[in-house]
Amino acid sequence: MKICFLAGADSVHSYKWVKFFAEKGHEIHWISFTPNTQGEIPGVHFYKIDKPFPLGFFALNKIVRSIKPNIFHAHYAGKNGLLAALANFHPFILTAWGSDVLLAGKSKLKKPFVKYALKKADLITCDAEHMKKAIIELGVEPEKIKIIYFGIDTKKFQPAKSYKLKAKSYEVISLRSLEPVYDVETLVRAAPLVLRQIPEANFIIAGRGSEEEKLKKLASELGVLRNMEFIGFVKQNDLPCLLQSADIYVSTSLSDAGIAASTAEAMACGLPVVITNTGENELWVKNGAGGFIVPVKTPKILAEKIIELLKNPQTRRQFGETNRKTIEEKNDYYTEMAKAERSYYDLKTPF
Repeated sequence: MKICFLAGADSVHSYKWVKFFAEKGHEIHWISFTPNTQGEIPGVHFYKIDKPFPLGFFALNKIVRSIKPNIFHAHYAGKNGLLAALANFHPFILTAWGSDVLLAGKSKLKKPFVKYALKKADLITCDAEHMKKAIIELGVEPEKIKIIYFGIDTKKFQPAKSYKLKAKSYEVISLRSLEPVYDVETLVRAAPLVLRQIPEANFIIAGRGSEEEKLKKLASELGVLRNMEFIGFVKQNDLPCLLQSADIYVSTSLSDAGIAASTAEAMACGLPVVITNTGENELWVKNGAGGFIVPVKTPKILAEKIIELLKNPQTRRQFGETNRKTIEEKNDYYTEMAKAERSYYDLKTPF
């Protein structure tokens, strides 16, 4: 099958989706308006469009019509979705990522363009029930929407081979970008409360973003910088090892679409989690079973839950096992991509 993707090449989510179909032996063409920061995929024909709108649209239209794919699949219902819809090539699949549809209803400027893209699509996929609801509220028929998760490679993200029941130090890890929406500041403010009771705790802050210097300054002012390491961007291939060395995963995000990929990756690695009550977190993690759900911007409550887990190794282990099982059963990468492949075959034009 010949598949053409319009998806940002600067995103690991795009990379993983394209990689699956390339490795399945399909002929893959990948078009992007952003540079490829994720690495080449053998056998994939990559096209980088540098031209702005409207010249960028004409370039896209020319490429798609020269390829004549059996499936044209755009990721993100904003710019990519609109340009793909204007190209008017079918079968056309559109995957919503979150803010593209969740915020569309609140923007008079964006709403008509997102609605147009959704209307033109033959199939829409998303990864959360509340996203599906938002898409329906934008005028899409429910039967045109499928929930397909991006999925976690459970062969790659696995629990550590040995479990630390006793340790000289503890690792609390955050993998969210250092941007305001992910509110890593709350974790930094929770750190001194944790260290008062568990001075051997260490905090690993991965990721980059506009708040990095602010957060480092705050950590210094609170006297926790010695126990807090800002390690910057972590490559996808290095994430499993990093997670396997941790004791607890924390996400302080103020907003999520479905479950965050980093949260699901931590769960697949058998970690207990302390995460905020955003998106569909409470559907994936039962409070007091796989971890703890805490209100946003509550460093005191966050610290209490981290302390509780660090003081109870058996609870950490039990929560981690529960989380691993959840991801294996409900969010496995290969299972979810197989669903997408079946949808492609249902829609594809003849070879």
